Amino acid sequence: MKTTLKILIILTISFQMKAQEWQTPEIEGYGKIKYFEDAAELPDTSLTYKMIFNIDSEKEKEGVNVGLWRIARTLNILKAGNISNEKIDIVAVLHGEATYAILTDKEYKKRFQTQNPNMGLLRLLKENGVTVLVCGQAMASRNIEKEHLNLYVEMALSALTVLPNYQLKGYALIP
Repeated sequence: MKTTLKILIILTISFQMKAQEWQTPEIEGYGKIKYFEDAAELPDTSLTYKMIFNIDSEKEKEGVNVGLWRIARTLNILKAGNISNEKIDIVAVLHGEATYAILTDKEYKKRFQTQNPNMGLLRLLKENGVTVLVCGQAMASRNIEKEHLNLYVEMALSALTVLPNYQLKGYALIP
């Protein structure tokens, strides 16, 4: 009897662990999540998720800019939580050392001798309604011309105006 109970407990635990595999339900290949339906706090389907991401680091996670990766994870979490596209409004502003993530493949290769690793993720974010802005002041200080921007990014005057503009419009700041 004790052996049967132990086997049942082990099978239950391994089934639960298996059921919580890493997944990317919305942004394929980026921002993987484990979704726990029994968590104390879950996405609220009655809310509209208006968020402004402040991305200023060149750090990478899984080969892409960590800030862009976090947006992918956020979208994956929200979609796993049944939040409809109409209730998701995400904006990102890149500045500082993150500025280089916005370069075209050609310009990135010229500067760093490799393709821009962020292009695929930027394309997926754009396809999923994310607005990605880059600080014009950061571009100027890094000798980046407007024609060096990839197709998935728009230039803003400054991150110093983008961040308060969106916060004053009710967007939650995600540092």
